[in-house]
Amino acid sequence: MKRLTRPLLIAAVAAAALGLAACASPAPSVVGDWGDSGDQREPSLTFEKDGKYHGTDGCNRVSGSWQADGNIVDLGVMISTLMACEGVDTWLTNAKTAEVKGDTLVFVDENENEIGTLERED
Repeated sequence: MKRLTRPLLIAAVAAAALGLAACASPAPSVVGDWGDSGDQREPSLTFEKDGKYHGTDGCNRVSGSWQADGNIVDLGVMISTLMACEGVDTWLTNAKTAEVKGDTLVFVDENENEIGTLERED
């Protein structure tokens, strides 16, 4: 009887651990549209399931590849066109990472300074 108890105990602990992992809330997904993608004069990004993103900084087209670790999104190397647009704040091109906070995406630069936000588009 003693030999059977240990395997059952191990199985019960493993099942409990799996159950707790299933109850943990998953990290919010960045996939989808952020900002107003219908207004090319405003910053917006679309994150695809395949790890690519594209959009605009309000003047230039931007794109790149992203990776997520929980709710932190690494934007990798952002590729951008270089058009001159008078009176446009192109803060988005300085973003290195972003954090998903509910329906808000908070962008930070290489010095970890918050530089802007985009709201999830419905």
